[in-house]
Amino acid sequence: MSETTSTIENKLPLNGRRAIPPNYSNDEENEVPEMEAFGLIPRGFNPGDYLRVVDIYMFKEPQEINKQEHHTDKYYNPKLIVRRGQAFQIQIDFNRPYKPETDQFWLEYLMGRYPQQNKGTYIPILVGNVLKPGQWGAKVIHKENNSIRLSIMSSTTCIIGKFRLYVAVLTPFGILRTRRNSATDTYILFNPWCQLDAVYLDDEKEREEYVLNDVGVVFHGNVEDIKSRSWSYGQFEENILDACLFLMDKAELELSGRGNPVKICRVASAVINSRDDNGVIAGSWSNTYDYGVAPSAWTGSVDILLEYYSSKQPVRYGQCWVFAGVFNTFLRCLGIPARLVTNYSSAHDNNANLRLEFFLDDDGKVDTRLTKDSVWNYHCWNEAWMTRPDLPIGFGGWQVVDGTPQETSDGMYRCGPASVKAIKHGHVCFQFDAPFVYAEVNSDIFYIRMEKNGTQVVENVDTTHVGQLILTKEVGGDRMMDITEEYKFREGSDEERLALETAVMYGVKKQSVQDTTYQPQTDVDMEFQAQKAVLGNDFKVTITFRNKSRNSYTATVYLSGNIVFYTGVTKNEFKKHSFSAKLEPSSSRSFDIVIQSSEYMSDLLEQASFHFFVTARINETGKILAVQKVTVLEIPTLRIKTKGKLVAGEETTVIVEFTNPLKQTLENVTLRLEGPGVLRIMKKQFGRIPMNSTLTWEVKCTPTRPGLRKLIASLSSDALRHVYGELNVQIQKP
Repeated sequence: MSETTSTIENKLPLNGRRAIPPNYSNDEENEVPEMEAFGLIPRGFNPGDYLRVVDIYMFKEPQEINKQEHHTDKYYNPKLIVRRGQAFQIQIDFNRPYKPETDQFWLEYLMGRYPQQNKGTYIPILVGNVLKPGQWGAKVIHKENNSIRLSIMSSTTCIIGKFRLYVAVLTPFGILRTRRNSATDTYILFNPWCQLDAVYLDDEKEREEYVLNDVGVVFHGNVEDIKSRSWSYGQFEENILDACLFLMDKAELELSGRGNPVKICRVASAVINSRDDNGVIAGSWSNTYDYGVAPSAWTGSVDILLEYYSSKQPVRYGQCWVFAGVFNTFLRCLGIPARLVTNYSSAHDNNANLRLEFFLDDDGKVDTRLTKDSVWNYHCWNEAWMTRPDLPIGFGGWQVVDGTPQETSDGMYRCGPASVKAIKHGHVCFQFDAPFVYAEVNSDIFYIRMEKNGTQVVENVDTTHVGQLILTKEVGGDRMMDITEEYKFREGSDEERLALETAVMYGVKKQSVQDTTYQPQTDVDMEFQAQKAVLGNDFKVTITFRNKSRNSYTATVYLSGNIVFYTGVTKNEFKKHSFSAKLEPSSSRSFDIVIQSSEYMSDLLEQASFHFFVTARINETGKILAVQKVTVLEIPTLRIKTKGKLVAGEETTVIVEFTNPLKQTLENVTLRLEGPGVLRIMKKQFGRIPMNSTLTWEVKCTPTRPGLRKLIASLSSDALRHVYGELNVQIQKP
C-alpha cells in the first residue's frame, strides 16, 4: 500500500501546512489498484496461476450470525453492520483450496479519500492464529474445499463509519487485489456491549432502552402540570445511518477523530442546529412558521434527517424537543447510549452569574426593557453515556449535550459534553460548558426594584424556582423517572451549599445577597393558585394572603396575565387587574379572579401557556411581595384506532379521529402519522374543521416488524397546535 499512498501524494495540490488535504468525508474514495507491481512484470506472468478471490460472503442478513450477535439486526440496511471490539465472520471463496504454508493474503479496510495507517483510515489485517481482545486481527475458523471462514476482530478504539473492504494476495511480482465492490462495505459502530469500549454500559435493560429503543417520550408542559408525548427516533429506518454519518462529514470532523465519543458529541451538538454552520434544524420561537413545518407538528426524527440528507439545507422548524429528539436519534444510531431529558423551570442566564434578574418598576410590574434573563417552562437536552479520559477519574457516565442554540461555546452554538457528576458537585471547571448547565438548574431569581436615583433594591429572592424537576423516560416503560438528584443535592442541604461554593470557587460568578440591600417581608405570605383549565374555557385564579403578624395591613395587589412562549418570553399582556386587600391580624384571606376565554383566545400561542405575575405592596411597610406562576391549558388529543388483524406482512387499517372543541373553525389542518416498523410517515392536509365537527382519516399499511410497536400522530393548524395521539399495538408474527 505504501507505493499507492506515495503516488496519491504526488498528485495532490501542494499546501505548505500539510502533506495531505483534510480527510473528513466518509463518502469520498481513492482508486485502489487491482495489480500493484513490485517492478517490471515478466512477459509470461498470468495472475490466474495464483490464489485468486472468487467471492466474499459477508453474513449480512438480519437473521444471520453477524447482525444477530452485534445487535444490528434492526437496521433497515442491506450491508454488514458490526460493533467495534467484537468478532464477526466473513467467508472467502478462492479459485482453489487455500494453502497457508505457501499462500499469503490479507484484508484491507479503507475509509475516505486519503487512507493512512497511522490515522486509522487504512487498516491492513494479516491472518494469524489468535485474536487479541480489543485489537484488529483475523484467524481462520473453518476450511472447506476452496472456501475459508474468517473470524475478524476490530479495535475497541476503531473509527466509526463505513469502511471499504479489499482482499490482497501476495504474488512474487506484485499484489493482486479484489475489485471495488460496494456489497462488501462494512459499517462499524460503537459497542456498549463491549467492556473495553468508551461507551460500555453494563446493564442489559439499559442498553435495550438507551441504544435499541426507537421510540421515546418527551415530557413538556410545566412543573405543576407535566405533559408527555411520544417521539419516534427511528434510528434503524432506511438511510438514517448514512444520514447520521453525513452529519459528521458536514461538521468537518476529521475521520481520525471519529472513534472518540467526546469529539463526536461536541461537533454534533453544533451541527444539529443551523446557527453558524447550516446544520440540520432551523430554530424558530416566533409562532410564525412560513415555508416550513411548525415544531409541534413533527412526530419524529426520520423526516427531518432524510430531508436534510437529501437537500443539505436546514429543515424548518424546530424548538428544544425537536433538536433533542434528532440528537437522540443520531447518538443511538451510532451506538452511543443516549436519553432525552427535560429540565422544568430552566434558567437561561445571559451572563452565567447564577442570578436571573427580574426588574420591577414602581408599581411592582416587571420592566421588560431591563429584564434580559428568562426562565423556560421546560427545556429539553440529551445525556450521552461515555467515559471521560480527558477529565479526572470519576466524571464519566452521563454527559449533558444540548443541540438547541442558546449561547455560543468556543465561538459556535453548541453545548457539551458536560459531566452530570461534575455539575452536581460544582466542579464546573471541567470541559465543556459546565457553568452554563450548572446555571440552567441552579440559578436564583432576584426581583429588583430600580430607585429613581439608579440604586437597585432587591425586593425578593426565590432560590427554589429554577431546576425544580428534571425528568427522563423510565427504562422499559413510558412513565417518568425523576433524575433531579443526579444534578443537584437536596435544596437547602449542607452538600448543596458546598457544591455552590465549589462552583463559585471555580469561577461561576455569583454576587452574594449581602452585596445588595435586601430585607424580606416575613410576616405576610402570598400564594397564587390557578385552576386546571381546558383550552377555550373560562377558569379562575386565586391569590391567598396569610398575615402572621398582630398588625392590620392593607395591600395594593397587581395581577398581570401574559401569553408566553414556553421559553418564558412574553408575547403580550392579556389581563391586568389591580385591587386593594385588607389583611386582618393572624388570619388568611383569598381573592378569586376569573379569566375568560375571550380574553386569551385571539392571541394564544401554540403551547397554550400563561405566565401570571402577582406583586403586592404592603402599604404600611412599603415592602413588596412577588410571585410568578406558569399555567398550561389542557389541549384536546387525537384518537387512534386499528381495524382488523395486526400481523407482520399483512395489510391493516389505522384510523385517526379528532373533534374540534374550539368555538371557531380550524383552518389549514395537517395530520401526520408514523410508527417505526408499522408504517412509513404519512401526511394529509385538510382545509378546515368546523367547530364541534369530527375529522376521520383512514390509512392502509403493512406492518413489517412483529412485537410491541407504537403509532404516533400529530395535528397542526393555524389556531391549534401541539395536538397529539398515540397507540401501543402488538404486531403478531405471521
